[in-house]
Amino acid sequence: MKPKTEREKMLANELYWASDAELTQLQTDAYQLLHAHNTSLPSEVDKRRSTILKLFGKLGSDFVVRPPFYCDYGCHIFAGDRLYLNFDCTILDCNTVHLGDDVLLGPKVQIYTAYHPIEPELRRSGKELAAPVVIGDNVWLGGGVIVCPGVSIGSNVTIGAGSVVVKDIPSNVVAAGNPCRVIKSL
Repeated sequence: MKPKTEREKMLANELYWASDAELTQLQTDAYQLLHAHNTSLPSEVDKRRSTILKLFGKLGSDFVVRPPFYCDYGCHIFAGDRLYLNFDCTILDCNTVHLGDDVLLGPKVQIYTAYHPIEPELRRSGKELAAPVVIGDNVWLGGGVIVCPGVSIGSNVTIGAGSVVVKDIPSNVVAAGNPCRVIKSL
């Protein structure tokens, strides 16, 4: 059996070397596209659309990704129709990030898949981990929301501004706080 590549380990939520040559090249490619997107003129709407289409692993119709936008690879982001990312969003897509249809991200929303071992000795080794994030359909993440690695958010959910989502959130709720918790069922 052939040993896993560092990218395969990363996507399997196993310890991996982020400095691997393949991963470094993927990041460089992504940063080139991000630079084009983030430094585009306000009138260069088609240029921004083109760079985001090249960057994301999958992207539905009718999307807006306002600059600046930041990610690690881009190719691990899979989004449905009518995606809206407001200014200054960050998606650390060391593992997959699935965004359903009609997902709205307020300014400065951060979605993290990357994390580090909690054991100090293992953390000093330089190896990292990454867990996938899944966000359902018709979800609004208010400004400054942070979604932590391995979290799933159901459909028809509103997450209040400034919330830190550390655990799964079910469908059809309003949730807020640090840590984020359900405050109202719909």
